[in-house]
Formats: sequence, C-alpha cells, structure tokens
Amino acid sequence: MKNHNILSVRNLSKKYGKSPNYAIQDINLECERGEIVGLLGRNGAGKSTLIKCITGYLAFEEGYILIDGYDIKAEPVKAKACFGYVPDNRPTFEKMTGMEYIHFIADIFKVPASVREERIAELQETFELGDSIYNLISSYSQGMTQKVCLMGSLIHMPDLWILDEPLNGLDPQVTKSLREYMKKYREKGKTVLFSSHNLDAVQKICDRAVIINAGRLVETLDVQNFKDLNPEMSLEEFFLDRYGDKI
Repeated sequence: MKNHNILSVRNLSKKYGKSPNYAIQDINLECERGEIVGLLGRNGAGKSTLIKCITGYLAFEEGYILIDGYDIKAEPVKAKACFGYVPDNRPTFEKMTGMEYIHFIADIFKVPASVREERIAELQETFELGDSIYNLISSYSQGMTQKVCLMGSLIHMPDLWILDEPLNGLDPQVTKSLREYMKKYREKGKTVLFSSHNLDAVQKICDRAVIINAGRLVETLDVQNFKDLNPEMSLEEFFLDRYGDKI
C-alpha cells in the first residue's frame, strides 16, 4: 500500500560550507498525492536550496526527507526513481538531439519501449517541439531547452514532479499548456511541487502555497480557502503586503 504522503520533509536544515548561518532551517513540509503545491519566496529565501535537498542534489546537516517512504540519504536510488525533476538551470546533453535525450532518460528509468512512443506523442502535443525534437539540443533556444527538459522529466510518469521556476523562458501558449498539464497530472493522482515568482499562476493552479522567508517556512495557504476569504485580493497583493518589505 502506497504512503498517503508522497513527500515528507522533517526538521530540515542546511548550511553552505563553513557559514555559521543556515540557508534553510527547521523546514517541515508534507505533500499529499494528487495535489499541486507552489513554493513562494523572493530570491535567496531558500526555495532552490529546499528543492535541491529534496532531490538529493545537496547534502544537508539536520532532518530527513522521505519520498514515497524512501529516505533520500539512505535509499537514494529508490527515492529518485519516484520523481522527475527540472532544475532552474535546465541541464542537458547538448550533443544529443531532443529525441535522443528523452530516450536516454527513458533508459535510465527503464521505461518499456512499448509505452515510450505513446508518451512522447502525448508530451509533444503538450510542449510542441515539433520536428525540432530531432535537432541537436545545442541549436535550441532557452524555451526549447526548457521544453525538452520538461518532456524528459515526465517520460517515466513519476508520482512526484518537481520543478524549479518552470514557467521561465516559455511563450504564453506553452505556459498555458504547461499549467493545464499540471492539472491533468494531478487528476491522475500525481503530485506537483514547483517554485515560482509567478503568483498569478500559483493562484490559478495550486491547491496549496508554501511561503519561505529567510530560510524558514513561515506560512502555508489553502489556495481555494484564500480565494473564498479574500475575493477582492490576489495572492500577489497578499504576498507583497505581508512579506514584500521583509524578504
């Protein structure tokens, strides 16, 4: 039986190098199956550090992280098999074509050949790389690189989809398609965790918004409840009013 929470972060703290200060401190976060969670906070608040700890990219000093019940430190391979991740710098292999890259990621996650073509066709319909998928990634624009990274992160249909600023570099049409795809992914019982400065997008698609201030998780909002209680206020107005002069 699967765990109710796909992600559990408990008492997580992280320092960089010999710094006496914590980049993030005493973070507690749970993500349930079938929800979209947005991470909010200004640059330097700790969003990317938190995501990099969750994905195993960064070691951390205190606390623990479970992904579908697997400890990211004790069982990293099993934990990492449960999620797809697109970091903010969109790393790829530029000497591969887009299609070669997606098949490479599919090989890593042991995606059967019998389902690959159908999944690639579905992702092509959403992200619209077209025939460019057969071109070298080195020839791609920033937006095209973003698209192929998104496709690669989804080829194994992970239970947890982790995105660091996924809307950056996308044109309005693909941004809309990505937001709609996130909703469809949630309907499949999957979970999306993403950081963003686009508070309008967070308000439109997220079930919860988690606010990080100076390395600490300071507030969690039920987005629908927020909209019901504040019909005349946007999430952006709320954020700037409460945290704009503090973060």
